[in-house]
Amino acid sequence: MLKQYKPTLDKLTKIVGKSYVLIDEQDTRHYRQGIRFGEGKVLAVVCPGTLLEQWQALQTIIEADCVVIMQAANTGLTGGSTPYGDDYDRPVIIMSTRRLQGIQVILDGKQVVCLPGATLDNLERTLKPYNREPHSVIGSSCIGASVLGGVCNNSGGALVRRGPAYTEMALYARVNESGELELINHLGIDLGTTAEEILTRLQTQDYKTSQITTQTTQLASDNRYAHDVKQVDADSPARFNADPTRLYEASGSAGKVCVFAVRLDTFEKVESRVFYIGSNDHDDLTAIRRYLLTSLPSLPIAGEYIHRDAFSIGAKYGKDTFLFIERFGTVNIPRALALKDRIDGWLEKIKIRGLTDQILQAITFFLPSHLPRRMLAFHQRFEHHLILRVDEQSAEQTQQFLNEYFAVHSTGSYFACTEEEGRKAFLHRFAVAGAAIRYRDTHRAEVEDIVALDIALRRNDREWVEKIPADLEQHMLHKLYYGHFFCHVFHQDYIVKKGTNPLDIEHQMWQLLDERRAEYPAEHNVGHLYVAKPALANFYRKLDPTNTFNVGIGHTSKLKYWRKPNA
Repeated sequence: MLKQYKPTLDKLTKIVGKSYVLIDEQDTRHYRQGIRFGEGKVLAVVCPGTLLEQWQALQTIIEADCVVIMQAANTGLTGGSTPYGDDYDRPVIIMSTRRLQGIQVILDGKQVVCLPGATLDNLERTLKPYNREPHSVIGSSCIGASVLGGVCNNSGGALVRRGPAYTEMALYARVNESGELELINHLGIDLGTTAEEILTRLQTQDYKTSQITTQTTQLASDNRYAHDVKQVDADSPARFNADPTRLYEASGSAGKVCVFAVRLDTFEKVESRVFYIGSNDHDDLTAIRRYLLTSLPSLPIAGEYIHRDAFSIGAKYGKDTFLFIERFGTVNIPRALALKDRIDGWLEKIKIRGLTDQILQAITFFLPSHLPRRMLAFHQRFEHHLILRVDEQSAEQTQQFLNEYFAVHSTGSYFACTEEEGRKAFLHRFAVAGAAIRYRDTHRAEVEDIVALDIALRRNDREWVEKIPADLEQHMLHKLYYGHFFCHVFHQDYIVKKGTNPLDIEHQMWQLLDERRAEYPAEHNVGHLYVAKPALANFYRKLDPTNTFNVGIGHTSKLKYWRKPNA
C-alpha cells in the first residue's frame, strides 16, 4: 500500500515537512490507539503546523480518496478519534492538530477564538488575567484535552451552570454531496473570500474588532442548560451526547467535518467555597441536590460524586497523577503521557507490558498519604461522598441548610473545606477518573479489561445508586462510580475479571440502562463503543454525505457513501 500511495505521501511531505508525516508503526502508535479503547492501522499520521497546511493536506488526502480521522489531543475514552479494526474500504490517514495551538482573545476577554490544538488547560491560563474562565476547568483539562474536541463531542464537563460545550460559530471544511471539499466560515469574523486568505489571516489574527460580528443570533455557548438542570422533577436527562437540540455543524460533529476554529463565550470567575459531604444513605445526597438546585440565589458551581470504592482505588492507583499535578502542574501532563506511551511501545516490542505502571505504582506506594486527614476520615465513615462548590453569595445559605439537615439526619455529615482541602478534594476526583486504567495495567493476570460507561439519568430519578444482578456482578472485580452529581451524569467503570468478555458485559449493562431510561453516552463521543441513535446517525450523514471523515463511529458504515457491507 505504501508504494501505491507514495505520490500522496510525497505531496503531504512537501506540505508539512518530512518530520511531520509519520508512517513507522512505532511513530504512529500514540496516535492510532485510544487512551482506553480502540486501535487500528493507518497509512500515515500527518501533523500540519499551520491552518493553511491543514487545508492543503486535507485537499491532498481527499484527492487520494482516503479516510480522514481528525485528531486533537486523543484523550477520548471511546476510540472516537482513532481507527478501529482493519475493515475499511480505503486507507486511513490521521490528521493530528496538536501543533496548531492558538488562542485569540476577543471582545475584552468575553469571547475567544480557538484553533484546533488549543487545550483547555492553556485556555484557562490565557483567561486568568481577564478574571474569566473557559467552559470547563476540571477533569479533562488536566490531561491536555482540546477545546475543539470538547465542542465536537458535546462534552459536558463538571461545571453545573454551563452545560455541554457548544457553539454555532465555527470555521470548518466538509466534503459535500458532489465529493467536493468546501470551506465554511461561520465564525462571524470577516476574513476574506479564498481559503488561503481566510486561513492565513485567522492564523495571524489579521483582523480588527470592527470585522467581528457582535449582533448575531448565533450562540457561542449553551444558553439554556442552567434552566434545564434546575428542573429536578423532569422525567428526562438534563444533557446527553446525542441530544438533537444540541447538534449543530461543528458542535457534536465527532470528527465528521474538519474544524479549523471555534468561537466561544467565556465566563466570569467568581469567589467560591467548598464543602465536603459524606453519607451512608443515598437519599441524603438526593435531598441536598434537589434543594441546592432549586433554592439557592444562584446555581452551585460544581458537585462531584465519588463512591467509597472509587475513592479507595483512586487514592492508591491515582496517587502518581495527583502528585505529578501537584508538583509540575497540568500543563506537563500531556508530555509525560506521551513519553510513557513511547517507552511502553518499546517495551512491548520485547513482550514486556505494564512495566512503567508497575514502577510508578511501586514508587508511590512508599510515599506518604497525599489526601487531607478529614477526607480520609470521611472515607472510613461514609459510602457516598459529594464535593460541593458554591459561590460566596450562596455559601451561608448552603452551610445553614447542611447544618439543619444533618442535625436531623444522622446518616451523614459535612465539613467546610480549607482552601487546600478543597483543591485536593477536586484533584482527587480527577485522579479517580484514571485509576481504573492503572489498576488494570498493574493487575493483568486478574483483569481482562475495563468496561467504562458514562450515563445520564433522568433528573427526577431518586434511585441513582445502581443495582447489578448477581449473575452479572460475579464477573467484576471492582465497580467504580463517580460523576457530575447535580447534572445526574455518572461515570461507571467496571474492572472485569480475566476470561470474561468485556463487550458481553457492556451489552448487558446497556440493557439495564435502557430499563432505567438512562441516556448514554452522556458526554463522550459515541466512538466505536456505543451505537449512534438514529438522530445522531442522521446528523453525521448530513454533515458528511460521502462518509469520508471518521468513518464507522457509532457502529455506522465504514464504506464510502454509507453503503452497507456486502450490499
